[in-house]
Order: sequence, then structure tokens, then C-alpha cells
Amino acid sequence: MQQLIHSRYFNRWFVVVGAVMIQLALGAIYAWSVFTALLTDPQGPYAFSASQTAWIFSAGLATFAVVMVLAGRWQAKVGPMRVALLGGLVLGAGYALAGLFGDNFWMQFVFIGLVGGAGIGLAYVVPIAVGIKWFPDKKGVITGLAVAGFGFGATIWVKLADTWFGGLLNTTSLFGLPGVQSVFFIYGLIFAALVVLGSLVMVNPPPNYRPAGWTPPATSAAQPSGAVDVEPQAMLRTRQFYLLWTLFIFSALSGLMVIYCIRLFGIDALAYHGIADAALVTGTAMAWYAIFNGVGRIAWGTVSDRIGRRQSIILMMTLQGVVMLTLYHGFIFLGSAAGFILAASFIGFNFGGNFALFPAATADFFGNKNVGRNYGYVFTAYGIAGIAGPQLAGWFKDAAAGASGPIFWMAPFIIAGSLCLLGAALAAFVRPAEPKLAPA
Repeated sequence: MQQLIHSRYFNRWFVVVGAVMIQLALGAIYAWSVFTALLTDPQGPYAFSASQTAWIFSAGLATFAVVMVLAGRWQAKVGPMRVALLGGLVLGAGYALAGLFGDNFWMQFVFIGLVGGAGIGLAYVVPIAVGIKWFPDKKGVITGLAVAGFGFGATIWVKLADTWFGGLLNTTSLFGLPGVQSVFFIYGLIFAALVVLGSLVMVNPPPNYRPAGWTPPATSAAQPSGAVDVEPQAMLRTRQFYLLWTLFIFSALSGLMVIYCIRLFGIDALAYHGIADAALVTGTAMAWYAIFNGVGRIAWGTVSDRIGRRQSIILMMTLQGVVMLTLYHGFIFLGSAAGFILAASFIGFNFGGNFALFPAATADFFGNKNVGRNYGYVFTAYGIAGIAGPQLAGWFKDAAAGASGPIFWMAPFIIAGSLCLLGAALAAFVRPAEPKLAPA
């Protein structure tokens, strides 16, 4: 394959196709909410608490973020294809093993949370790093395209488990396993196949590659003047890194909280309004959230190429903060199924922007050369948010056991929305790395 990239038969858009295939599988973690109602059913075979299902989700997100640091360093040494390939096999094994042995909390915590999360962490950084190197002329939009499959994939896995063809959760019982475990096993095989196929085109461009007819600009809105190639060790000594890292936590927390609780909150709130078919409405909202999550990655990446990364982060976090602060009150007092789906879609759209803006901002502020390694460290913020967001919602849900009405959901939405607005204010101080830093 490395020889093929020097031939006229290799088109750089092949990398985008492979990236989308990989990300479709990695979006599995965002489908977790489709399982939570069955896992927390006190009359079902699992009877997990809301906090337990939140811990499985949080473990997956945190492991994803930590392993991504290692993957960014490893792919720079052994090449991106091998790292992506291993990620697909680990992810598939995690879900397949959870299907076979995940009849209790600890087995699901290990296989879905730790093993599955590690597989996602290994594969996730590869399409981003490879894509930015092949498309230095379109960093924002190509990063959005490269990770859009993550959001779209979640839609597929939610609907396939929930309603398409009768819903795999309702129609399968492989090896005599309950529906949840049967779906885990099926998904494990599918995820491994998708990532392995996509990894075949995950190869770096030739040294000093430039797209035909493109000359690197001295300065632009998307590539601020003064940005240099910085090694991770030097990056970690800058205040710019810690500010960008904090913004990522604040921005991601709200979206991850909603991914976890959208079904639980939706059922409580819809029932409060007497809306029938609450489970069907929340399933539809989950699917639209995931679709707009994918659309948002492309849209925000495209916008940021035009107006700049910092301005885009400020705008995205402001919009997200406003909708999080108004969602609870707006829906509880003026609730409708359509309003719930619309709000979920808007949150998903803004949340998706994180995964186009922050890797592109990392490349802008610390250079393209080490973006695979540098973004791994920035992405640890996602792991923090992945613990804080779901646990915030799960704690309030469990603490309100037996309470009537959905008022206990108000506090987590206010906290998450306020952090988004605080982040928007802090984003005004983000700047590229100083030229005095030693280049890589």
C-alpha cells in the first residue's frame, strides 16, 4: 500500500472513505443509551442502577481518551495502518466478549468499557492524523468529514438495535443470550470488519507532500500567524494547551451527559406531559441526535475554515450553553415530542463540532507535523468530560429514586449549560503557540 500512494492510482479521497468506515464502527459508544432502559429495568435480567450504566459508558469514554494518547505516539512509530487494524480487532473482541459473558455489571464494565474503549482509542486518532496530512489545504472540513462517521454510525447502531427490521434487541437471541448480549455479539463482528477494511487505506502521504496547486499561506483565519511545529513535551509546558484542554472539557461535558441520559430524561419528561409512546420518541430523538452530531462535525469544520477556529469555538459553545439552559424549562413547560427531538438534534449538532474544531485547532496552534501525538493529549479532556457528564446525570437520577416528576433533571442541565457559557468566554484568550518554542 505504501508503494501505491506514489502511483497515479491512489487518490487522497480514498483516505476519507476509509476514515468514514472506521468512524462508523467507533460511533458504537454513542449508541449506549439504547441499552440503558433494558439494563436498568428492575424486572429485567440485569437490574443495573443508573449510576452503573453511567460507569460503563464513562469507562469507555475515559479509556478511549487515555489509549488515544498512546495510539498517537505509536502510530508515529509503526505507521497508522497497523494501529487502526489493531483497534478494530480490540473493539470487536470487546463487544463480542460482552455478548458472551456480559450477564453482570463487572463483565460489561470490563468488555464494553475498558476493552471496547481501548479499541476505539487505538483507531480514532488515525483517520484524523492521516487526513490532516493529506489535506493541509482543508483541515477543518476534512477533519469534520473524517470523524462524521462517528455520529452517523451511532444512528445506525441505535436504530438497528431499536426499531429497524423489528429491532435486534427484540428479535435476536444468539446462543440463547438475552437481546442486549446478542446485539453486543453481532455488533462486535460488524465493528471489527468495518475498521479492518477502513484501515487498509490509512497510510501517510509522501514526505513534503503538498496538494496540486496549493501553497501554504503565511497567515489566515484558520492558520494563525506564529503557529509552529511543537513536540508534545513542549506543548504540555504552554498555557495554550491547558486552556484548550479546559475548553474541550466544558464543551464536551454537556453533549456526553445528554448522550447518556437522553432516553432516561426523555421517558421521564414525556410521561410527565402524558405523551404516548415515550420509548419510541426517545429512540427517534437519539437517532436524530446522532445524525446531527455527524452533520455538525462537517458543518462546524467548514465554518471554521472560513471564520477561524477560535471564533467558531466561541460561537459553538455559546449556542450549546443557551440550549442546555433552556432545554429543561422549555421542554417541561412547553413540552412536545417534536420539541424534544428538535432540542436533541440541536445539542447533537453543536456537540459534533468539538470533533472538527479541537483537532484542527491543535494543528493550528501546535503545527501539523505532530498533530497525531499532540491531539492525543488534548483529547484526554474528553475522557474527563466522559466521566463527569454521565455521572452528573446518573447521580441526580439515582438520588431522586421514588420522586414524582422530572424536576431533578434541572440541576445537571443548568450545570452543563453554565460551563459551556464559561468556556465561550475563556475561548477569547486562546492563542497559537509562540514562535520562540523549539520547533519539532
